[in-house]
Amino acid sequence: MHANRQHGFTLLEVLVALIVLALALLALSRTAANQVDAFGAMRERTVAGWLAADVLAQTRLTTPFPATGTSDGRRRYGGRDWRYDVVVQGTPVASIRRIDVHVFASEDPKSPIATLTGFGGLDLQP
Repeated sequence: MHANRQHGFTLLEVLVALIVLALALLALSRTAANQVDAFGAMRERTVAGWLAADVLAQTRLTTPFPATGTSDGRRRYGGRDWRYDVVVQGTPVASIRRIDVHVFASEDPKSPIATLTGFGGLDLQP
């Protein structure tokens, strides 16, 4: 029989366990950071979509049969500044117009965050 046998973990085993734990926590914190970034981008797209719907509704209410062409504007919405373009095009039906709204972040005027298409015209009035 072994009289002085000790039970427990060696220093090497404890160090390996701490390294594994540190790597797992690092991966978990990276995943959490990615989720926070994704949530911010989703919030931005959602607010831009709401603004596009608001601009489209305002365009249809102020001008039931808008003239073809492009217009743009700026608006503070959802706590930040946005830029939008409204493109009105003709359709095969002469009394109906296609209205495209593109919403951009004020600091990035090249790629739209949200795009919404609707129609307005004399035949669409209630």
